[in-house]
Parts: sequence; C-alpha cells; structure tokens
Amino acid sequence: MHLVIQGPLLADDDLRQLAQLADAQRFERFAPGAGRLIGARQQAGIAEYCARAKLDFGSIPEERKLADMKLLAIDMDSTLISIECIDEIADMAGVKAEVSAITAAAMRGEIDYTESLRQRVGLLQGLDQKALARVYDERLRLSPGAETMLAAMQRAGVKTLLVSGGFRFFTERLKARLGFDYSLSNALEIEGGRLTGRVIGTIVDAQAKAAKLRAVRDELGIAADRIIAVGDGANDLAMMAEAGVSIAYRAKAVARSKADYALDYAGLDGVLNLFA
Repeated sequence: MHLVIQGPLLADDDLRQLAQLADAQRFERFAPGAGRLIGARQQAGIAEYCARAKLDFGSIPEERKLADMKLLAIDMDSTLISIECIDEIADMAGVKAEVSAITAAAMRGEIDYTESLRQRVGLLQGLDQKALARVYDERLRLSPGAETMLAAMQRAGVKTLLVSGGFRFFTERLKARLGFDYSLSNALEIEGGRLTGRVIGTIVDAQAKAAKLRAVRDELGIAADRIIAVGDGANDLAMMAEAGVSIAYRAKAVARSKADYALDYAGLDGVLNLFA
C-alpha cells in the first residue's frame, strides 16, 4: 500500500515529516498538490498531522489504476457543484433560511429525505420558473477540479453517472455541458409558468440513487469493484455502498464516516490521485 497525501498547501516538508511518521521507504511528489509515501508501514499520527496541515490522506493499493475502473457515479448538489440548488431557488422566493435548515437536517440524516424534499418544494409554490434559469446562470458553479476529473475519466473510458435528489432542470444542463453518460433526478411540476410546490412522479431518494447505479452497472456488465461513487450526505450512503471505491467530498460526518476516502481539502481532481 502507498499513502497518498494531497491538498492545496502540500509542502515537501509535510511529505518528509509524514514519511517519518509512516515509516515509509521514501516519498515522491507526483502532482502539484499530491504526493505518495512509498511502502508506508503504519499510520499512527498521520490523521492528526493531516488535520493540522489541512491535508487529505488515503491508503492506496499499489496495483490500482484508473484504467481498471468502469463507472463513476457522483452526486450533484454540494458535490459536483458548490451550491444546493434548492436553497438558491428558495432564496429567490424569500424562504432560504427555512429551506436551508431542512436541507441541512436531511443531509445529516436527521429527517427522511423524501419528506424533507416535499416540505422544501412546497415552500416554493408560486415562484416564477425563470428563477431556475437565474440560479443556473448566476449562482451555479462547478466544484474545484470537477472538469479536470471528468475529462480524465472520459479519456480512461470510464462511464459517468450524475445522480441527484435535486432537479432535472440542472442535471440535464450539466449532463449536456460536461458529457455525462447517464443521469437521474427529480422533476419540478410547473403550471402557468410557476412552480406548483410539487414534484412529478416518484422522488429520487437514497434508494433510488443506489438502484440507478445498479441498473447502469448491470447494463454495462461490470463488477462493483470497478465502480467509484462520490457523495456528501446521508442520501448518498446507499449509492456509495454499491461501489468498490467510495469517496466523501466536503461531506457531512455521516457520509465521511462510511466512505473509503474523504476529500476535505483537495478538489474533485483529487479523486484522480487516488488512482495514480
């Protein structure tokens, strides 16, 4: 196993000190913000050092390569993108505080996701549908490293799936813009140019995300250990459990505790360093 260390402020001295803590044979930097400790023998003190230095770390099998992977499944809100779309829509309706509080509780796993979404969407009743385009154009930003990560996945032949408990208005635009192969999300009901406060059809919750991953997996005929899943909240756990490699990105504690790796400081391009 190698120990990969990464973060925006990774210094050679950090690698040197971490190599000593890990009793590694040697260290090498393989990207501007990433290095590996070759032959790391133990991890006592590593987590504490990395927390102080704002660095991510993870033990990586030496033989694992990105070319071995076949599918990437990634959540949208606060993962692929830096915002929660529903919170920003709510801001335009003047109910952001109420909606954000429900969103946060749902992501921590404190309330049922399906019920939380119904409550939040209900608060948007009567909002002009033009608010959706404003959120996309004015507020939606990709998380750091997202485009780099996706381009590398596509070059490696990895299929990509965007799954979201959020809304199709955003996932379909991101799918076209970034070249995702598959997507799944909810559809907001609109009548007379305004949101009705309802979602069309069955709500995409944690189990629906996991089911979509399994369906794509079976369609492609691939094994679970060839799948990468990236998420940030409680409603991503079922999906992440279906993957051979699960990664918590800027995640809530409930997701971080269950994931194989956590990226708290590196961008989404840090996913690639876990396969370097």
